[in-house]
Amino acid sequence: MKLTSQEEIGLRCLMQLARHPDGSSTIHEVAKAEGLSPAYVAKILGILRRAGLVVATRGRDGGYALVRSAEEIHLSAALLALGGRLYDTEFCEDHSLNAAEGGRCAHEGNCSLRPVLVSLDRLIHDALSRVTLKSLVRSEPAMSAWLQVRLPSAGSRS
Repeated sequence: MKLTSQEEIGLRCLMQLARHPDGSSTIHEVAKAEGLSPAYVAKILGILRRAGLVVATRGRDGGYALVRSAEEIHLSAALLALGGRLYDTEFCEDHSLNAAEGGRCAHEGNCSLRPVLVSLDRLIHDALSRVTLKSLVRSEPAMSAWLQVRLPSAGSRS
Protein backbone atom coordinates (compact mmCIF):
# COMPACT_ATOMS: atom_id res chain seq x y z
CA MET A 1 0.00 0.00 0.00
CA LYS A 2 1.27 3.44 -0.85
CA LEU A 3 -0.08 6.67 0.62
CA THR A 4 -0.85 9.44 -1.82
CA SER A 5 0.56 12.88 -1.12
CA GLN A 6 -2.99 14.06 -0.44
CA GLU A 7 -3.44 11.39 2.23
CA GLU A 8 -0.10 12.11 3.90
CA ILE A 9 -0.52 15.88 3.84
CA GLY A 10 -4.09 15.52 5.06
CA LEU A 11 -2.91 13.50 8.05
CA ARG A 12 -0.22 16.08 8.77
CA CYS A 13 -2.78 18.90 8.64
CA LEU A 14 -5.03 16.98 11.04
CA MET A 15 -2.06 16.46 13.37
CA GLN A 16 -1.40 20.21 13.37
CA LEU A 17 -5.02 20.82 14.37
CA ALA A 18 -4.77 18.10 17.04
CA ARG A 19 -1.87 20.02 18.59
CA HIS A 20 -4.25 22.97 19.22
CA PRO A 21 -7.22 21.34 20.97
CA ASP A 22 -8.32 24.55 22.73
CA GLY A 23 -8.57 26.64 19.60
CA SER A 24 -8.24 26.71 15.89
CA SER A 25 -5.42 27.18 13.43
CA THR A 26 -5.44 29.24 10.29
CA ILE A 27 -4.52 27.96 6.86
CA HIS A 28 -1.35 30.04 7.01
CA GLU A 29 -0.33 28.61 10.41
CA VAL A 30 -0.80 25.03 9.21
CA ALA A 31 0.97 25.78 5.92
CA LYS A 32 3.95 27.35 7.68
CA ALA A 33 4.24 24.49 10.22
CA GLU A 34 4.21 21.89 7.43
CA GLY A 35 6.23 23.82 4.83
CA LEU A 36 3.35 23.81 2.34
CA SER A 37 1.62 26.41 0.21
CA PRO A 38 -1.49 27.95 1.75
CA ALA A 39 -3.44 27.06 -1.41
CA TYR A 40 -2.66 23.35 -1.02
CA VAL A 41 -3.51 23.39 2.69
CA ALA A 42 -6.80 25.16 1.87
CA LYS A 43 -7.63 22.42 -0.65
CA ILE A 44 -6.87 19.64 1.86
CA LEU A 45 -8.76 21.33 4.71
CA GLY A 46 -11.72 21.77 2.36
CA ILE A 47 -11.77 18.02 1.71
CA LEU A 48 -11.58 17.34 5.45
CA ARG A 49 -14.35 19.88 6.12
CA ARG A 50 -16.66 18.26 3.56
CA ALA A 51 -15.93 14.89 5.16
CA GLY A 52 -17.01 16.23 8.55
CA LEU A 53 -13.61 15.96 10.25
CA VAL A 54 -12.88 19.68 10.62
CA VAL A 55 -14.95 22.81 10.95
CA ALA A 56 -14.15 26.24 9.55
CA THR A 57 -14.90 29.45 11.39
CA ARG A 58 -14.81 32.82 9.65
CA GLY A 59 -13.75 36.10 11.12
CA ARG A 60 -10.86 37.59 13.01
CA ASP A 61 -10.55 34.66 15.40
CA GLY A 62 -11.48 32.13 12.72
CA GLY A 63 -9.65 29.17 11.38
CA TYR A 64 -9.99 25.40 11.25
CA ALA A 65 -10.53 23.06 14.17
CA LEU A 66 -11.28 19.38 14.64
CA VAL A 67 -14.99 18.59 14.85
CA ARG A 68 -14.38 16.06 17.63
CA SER A 69 -11.53 15.59 20.06
CA ALA A 70 -8.30 14.14 18.67
CA GLU A 71 -8.85 10.95 20.67
CA GLU A 72 -12.16 10.38 18.85
CA ILE A 73 -10.78 10.65 15.31
CA HIS A 74 -9.18 7.47 13.97
CA LEU A 75 -6.75 7.30 11.08
CA SER A 76 -9.12 4.95 9.26
CA ALA A 77 -11.75 7.72 9.06
CA ALA A 78 -9.19 10.31 8.00
CA LEU A 79 -7.74 8.15 5.22
CA LEU A 80 -11.21 7.18 4.05
CA ALA A 81 -12.04 10.88 3.67
CA LEU A 82 -8.76 11.69 1.93
CA GLY A 83 -8.49 8.80 -0.49
CA GLY A 84 -10.92 6.00 0.15
CA ARG A 85 -10.43 2.35 0.98
CA LEU A 86 -7.55 0.25 -0.32
CA TYR A 87 -10.01 -2.03 -2.11
CA ASP A 88 -13.56 -1.05 -3.01
CA THR A 89 -15.97 -3.89 -3.75
CA GLU A 90 -17.10 -2.03 -6.88
CA PHE A 91 -13.59 -2.22 -8.34
CA CYS A 92 -14.38 -5.32 -10.38
CA GLU A 93 -17.48 -3.72 -11.91
CA ASP A 94 -15.64 -0.52 -12.78
CA HIS A 95 -12.59 -2.21 -14.28
CA SER A 96 -13.99 -5.11 -16.25
CA LEU A 97 -12.93 -5.35 -19.86
CA ASN A 98 -16.29 -4.19 -21.17
CA ALA A 99 -17.39 -1.95 -18.27
CA ALA A 100 -18.46 0.86 -20.60
CA GLU A 101 -20.82 -1.56 -22.31
CA GLY A 102 -22.09 -3.12 -19.09
CA GLY A 103 -19.72 -6.05 -19.47
CA ARG A 104 -18.63 -8.41 -16.77
CA CYS A 105 -15.22 -9.28 -15.45
CA ALA A 106 -13.74 -12.38 -17.04
CA HIS A 107 -13.09 -13.72 -13.52
CA GLU A 108 -16.53 -13.06 -12.05
CA GLY A 109 -17.38 -15.79 -9.57
CA ASN A 110 -13.89 -17.30 -9.55
CA CYS A 111 -11.34 -14.64 -8.65
CA SER A 112 -8.66 -15.72 -6.21
CA LEU A 113 -7.26 -12.16 -6.07
CA ARG A 114 -10.46 -10.55 -4.74
CA PRO A 115 -10.41 -12.33 -1.32
CA VAL A 116 -6.77 -11.31 -0.85
CA LEU A 117 -7.56 -7.66 -1.57
CA VAL A 118 -10.68 -7.71 0.62
CA SER A 119 -8.68 -9.24 3.50
CA LEU A 120 -5.85 -6.72 3.14
CA ASP A 121 -8.34 -3.86 3.10
CA ARG A 122 -9.97 -5.17 6.28
CA LEU A 123 -6.62 -5.68 8.06
CA ILE A 124 -5.41 -2.20 7.17
CA HIS A 125 -8.72 -0.59 8.11
CA ASP A 126 -8.78 -2.44 11.45
CA ALA A 127 -5.17 -1.46 12.26
CA LEU A 128 -5.80 2.19 11.39
CA SER A 129 -8.95 2.14 13.52
CA ARG A 130 -6.69 1.57 16.55
CA VAL A 131 -4.68 4.74 15.96
CA THR A 132 -6.16 8.14 16.82
CA LEU A 133 -4.95 11.63 16.02
CA LYS A 134 -4.18 12.11 19.71
CA SER A 135 -1.85 9.11 19.64
CA LEU A 136 0.05 10.70 16.73
CA VAL A 137 0.87 13.85 18.65
CA ARG A 138 4.08 12.46 20.14
CA SER A 139 7.71 12.01 19.18
CA GLU A 140 8.82 9.37 16.67
CA PRO A 141 10.51 7.14 19.33
CA ALA A 142 7.43 7.41 21.57
CA MET A 143 5.19 6.52 18.63
CA SER A 144 7.34 3.49 17.76
CA ALA A 145 7.09 2.24 21.35
CA TRP A 146 3.33 2.88 21.40
CA LEU A 147 2.90 0.90 18.15
CA GLN A 148 4.95 -2.05 19.44
CA VAL A 149 2.44 -2.48 22.25
CA ARG A 150 -0.68 -2.09 20.09
CA LEU A 151 0.46 -3.45 16.72
CA PRO A 152 3.45 -5.70 17.60
CA SER A 153 4.70 -6.33 14.07
CA ALA A 154 4.26 -2.71 12.93
CA GLY A 155 6.60 -0.92 15.33
CA SER A 156 9.70 -2.94 14.43
CA ARG A 157 10.13 -1.55 10.90
CA SER A 158 11.80 1.72 10.05
